[in-house]
Amino acid sequence: MKAEELFDVRGLATIVTGGASGIGLACAEVMAANGARVTLMDRNASALDTQVRRLAAAGLDVRGVVVDVTDRARLNLAFDAAATAHGRIDVVFANAGIGGGPGFLTAQGARNPDAAFENISDERWNAAVAGNLSSVFWSIQAAVRHMKPKGGGRIIVTTSIAALKTESGVGTPYMAVKAGAAHLMKQAALELARYGILVNAIAPGPFLTNISGGKMFDPAVRSYHERVVPMKRLATPDEIMGLALFLASPASKYITGTQIVIDGGATLGSAD
Repeated sequence: MKAEELFDVRGLATIVTGGASGIGLACAEVMAANGARVTLMDRNASALDTQVRRLAAAGLDVRGVVVDVTDRARLNLAFDAAATAHGRIDVVFANAGIGGGPGFLTAQGARNPDAAFENISDERWNAAVAGNLSSVFWSIQAAVRHMKPKGGGRIIVTTSIAALKTESGVGTPYMAVKAGAAHLMKQAALELARYGILVNAIAPGPFLTNISGGKMFDPAVRSYHERVVPMKRLATPDEIMGLALFLASPASKYITGTQIVIDGGATLGSAD
């Protein structure tokens, strides 16, 4: 079989949440560039409009919907509208999320009392749960309602290497909810395999994106990650494209319940 057949996503009705920037935009762009019909969803109306216009000007089949994934009712309406526009939903990238905030250690290794376990506020905890776990649950639910009657589909969740390891420099709520999202993906995969719906996850390591206000662009934060990642650099969003296309395409048709790490070796530990 040729590569163009293995990775054929032409005509697939695709939704990408958090699609106006970073990893979500990269997923949307690679799908659209290879012939998929893509709905980008994001709460940032200005960024969404800019990217939809840019992709459409390149001749790609894209549309944008402004929606906050923590608003369950509006999220359902957005999925329904996408299904109406494209006639079905074949692929969903449940990518939207919020950053982890500071951990109990700073990039310089000093203790941060504001992020100490006993000082984590309910507001911060609830925001992490809503933005990184409940939103994934609701996105999967919305996708399944449309995929079951059509006989199948693909759901790809963006988790994090935070789901696999502890981390002193990232907020505790983020670590817990990303692990929850990873396990939720597996539970969904177990139940939905019978219906031809494959559910997998992408677990990124340190990527240069705007999450958490673009903290990865801060020289101190960037330097810290570059030291501890064996490949000695941070990834750019376009480096997610191959994996995103793989999980959405026939090339991965016997894979479900799997979390694929893309982290430059960060989960392996430090190297020289």
